[in-house]
Amino acid sequence: MMHPDGMTCTLLRVDAAELEAYRHNSELLALRLQHAEEDPYIYDIDKSWDGIIYLLTGSSSSDTSKPLSRLIFSMNLVNEQQQLGAGPAHYLMPPEVRDLNNLIKDIVPEQLRERFDAGRMLELGIYPKVWQHEAAADYLIEYFETIQEVFAAAAAADQAIVTLIT
Repeated sequence: MMHPDGMTCTLLRVDAAELEAYRHNSELLALRLQHAEEDPYIYDIDKSWDGIIYLLTGSSSSDTSKPLSRLIFSMNLVNEQQQLGAGPAHYLMPPEVRDLNNLIKDIVPEQLRERFDAGRMLELGIYPKVWQHEAAADYLIEYFETIQEVFAAAAAADQAIVTLIT
């Protein structure tokens, strides 16, 4: 359903020491991302990020006033000067990961399906603006379940999460 080009979202589980190293020298993060295909702690959620934020908050990801909008854009930047695709990488510290995990862990697909509104999503300009497709809700739910798995694993391991749009 999605096109190969465009802004995709990557999530990376890291321990606090790794995050601190990336914050100190963000080139280390860029180097790690070069080997994303082989890295079991890097997850690609394709172009689903804005649609998922809409399903969770009723707004686009540019509205960071709601706690769940922070799943992707925490507003904590690894290095605001470093562009890793469509902007700098964001991060969540382990306590923030645990808090967000507690907010999303019990959400079931039917709850999200009920919130899916293609017309409203197109009206709000929710990226990537393909919500009229029959499989769009399933696409978002599939990647939301990936986010749940990533956050649950990171919370259990006391890890931070780095997110970026490329």
